[in-house]
Formats: sequence, C-alpha cells, structure tokens
Amino acid sequence: MTKTYDLVGIGNAIVDVISHGDERFLDNMGIEKGIMQLIDRERAELLYAAMTDRVQTPGGSVANTIAGAGTLGLSTAFLGKVKDDALGRFYADGMAEQGTDFPNPPTPEATAPTSRSMIFVSPDGERSMNTYLGAGADFNAGDVDAAVAGNARWLFLEGYLYDKPEGKSAFHAAADHCRAGGGKVGITLSDPFCVDRHRADFLALIESQMDYVIGNHEEWLALYQTDDLDAALAKAAAICDLVVCTHSGDPVKILHGAERVAVPVTRITPVDATGAGDQFAAGFLAGMAMGRDLETAGRMGVAAAAEVIRHVGPRPKRPLSEVFAEVGLSEG
Repeated sequence: MTKTYDLVGIGNAIVDVISHGDERFLDNMGIEKGIMQLIDRERAELLYAAMTDRVQTPGGSVANTIAGAGTLGLSTAFLGKVKDDALGRFYADGMAEQGTDFPNPPTPEATAPTSRSMIFVSPDGERSMNTYLGAGADFNAGDVDAAVAGNARWLFLEGYLYDKPEGKSAFHAAADHCRAGGGKVGITLSDPFCVDRHRADFLALIESQMDYVIGNHEEWLALYQTDDLDAALAKAAAICDLVVCTHSGDPVKILHGAERVAVPVTRITPVDATGAGDQFAAGFLAGMAMGRDLETAGRMGVAAAAEVIRHVGPRPKRPLSEVFAEVGLSEG
C-alpha cells in the first residue's frame, strides 16, 4: 500500500558545516555578512580548512523545515540528491535518524561531491552562508519519486532549486505529481538574491501553480521591487491563495483570501539565527497539515523559530511537540 505523507519537501540536500567567525575574520576571508553566497569547489575547501570549531549537520533550507515538522510525529519525506561519499552517507543517515524518509539513496553516479554550506556565525548571531552546490543541485525530474510527491498532502519547494535547469525540472515534476494527487503545493522564496535571479519565473509560478508562498519581508520587497511591504503582500494575495511573511522581530503577516492575520513575535537575541525561517515554516506547515486555524499555525511557526535561534544549528534540539506544549499549542 502506498504511503501518504503529511508534508514532503524538495530542495538542495546540503551538509551544513557551522563555525564561528567575527567581523574581522569575515572581512579577511572576503565573506559578505548575513547572506548566502554560492562558491566553487576550490573556495569551499579553503573555507572548510579555515573553520576552527566545526559542527556538521544535515541541512538545506527545506530539508531543515521537513526535519522540524517530523519531530511532531507527522509523516514526512525529503527529496534531494547526495553522492555516495562520507558527507552523503552522513546526510542520508541523519535524515533517517530524525524520522524523515529520504527516498533517494546516496548515488555513486553523482559527478560532484555532496553539497555543503560553510556557515560562519557572528557574535550577534547573524549567519553568513557560503554554499557549494555539489550533487544536490544536479537533482532533476528523473530523480523525483512520483509515488512520494503524488501522495503528499502538502509539498514545499525550495526557491534555491531554481538556480540550475535540473532543479527547475525537478521542481515542476514534483509539483505536477502533487497536484495530480490532490495535494497543496507551495514555495519558499529562499533569499532576496534568489528572488532577484528568478523574479519573472517566481511571479509566473506563484500565479499559475502555487497554493501558498512563504517569504520574509526582504524577499517580498525584492519580488515586487518596492519599499511598501503591505502593497507587495496585497499583490501576492491577489494571485495566490495563501501568503505568509515573516519579519524578524515584527509580527508575522498571513493573508488568505480576505482574511488577514498578524501573529506577534517576542524579540530574542539569537545565539545563532541559522534556520529561523526554516523552522518557522516547519511549525506553520505542520499546523496547516494538522488542520489548525491560521493564527494557531502562525504561532506554531513563531514558537519553532524561537526554539531554534536559542542554540547553534538549523534544526530543533528537541521535539517541537515539547516546545508547543510549553506555550500552550498542543492539540486539544
């Protein structure tokens, strides 16, 4: 019997390698603070060697989201590609250990090594990501498990996947399978630079194929090339059923048809901001998959994000079910 999934993600399967780096270190290494930069294999090896206190974890934006949601007991899977090398096996094992199916086994045929992102955390908790798109970016339509995507109630797609034609083809194939099975399809805008690279594609995609979109305020402003956030969100809501905007310490804005919800956020000085957006999406999408109302789903997202920024690393250190119980968000 075919398994039904509450939530399935598709994106770059990346091993996050996290270290600390102050402003002087970032300047010396030519690292732009607070953004994700794509780097080549040679620079990846240079930065890896410069890291002093490495913490390795299975990562990738949407993979982090799916792993977080999996700690709630939801049925989850992540579609991505790793090479059959040490980091690839580490990645596949890590996903399985955290309760998320990883249908694509590490492959010896991958031409590039497993993708990795060197993340330097500043004293203020800001993270600067330097990503080598190895095997993960070669994920294509042929790698999409139709049975998994077609039996997903909610499918979450990673904007970064649009950076290569292979990823774009995988994206559309997974979305087609999900819609054919009656599921809902959505995208994360990933980052403002990703939006700049793919603005026309993203706008067409949101209008014609997406049931929901999650982004932060900078991404929404970049998408509509405006300084007026409410205007940008109104335009998005006119072409997409469910629109979500996170805004650091400001309230989260959720637009669903004529409904408007603002979810307050308690400001916390982060130990490490890595994964805040990813875990907001985990809590929010889990809430939607559980049939919770928009405000409750938004509060679940905020609570998940607050948990992950209290420690180093992009995934919850404890099940989100515990986090939700503490703030009165458990079902019933």
